[in-house]
Amino acid sequence: MDRKTHSTKPYPAEFRERAVQMVIDHFDSYTTLTAAVRDIAGKLGCSPDSLRVWYKQAQRDVGKDAGPTGAEKARIKELERENRELRQANEILKKASAYFAQAELDRPFRK
Repeated sequence: MDRKTHSTKPYPAEFRERAVQMVIDHFDSYTTLTAAVRDIAGKLGCSPDSLRVWYKQAQRDVGKDAGPTGAEKARIKELERENRELRQANEILKKASAYFAQAELDRPFRK
């Protein structure tokens, strides 16, 4: 499978929520979002890019930014997984059908 391996464990949801809330609360103290994210991420010990992604997703979840919400992304991922499984099952059924059709042709004809 093409699964990515994570080098570190993901941050707990509570940590991510509190970090995003800190950006929201202190955003007025900074000139740009980038400055806020860099400073706060440095204080929390996480990557600025991770914090920026969490902030953007939180904005989409509350409807302030365009794009899929977290629930929609999870639903899409689930549907893609289900679609992949159904394609695999369909492929197996096609191969089994071809095998049995060939076996039927190989059988001697009866009158």
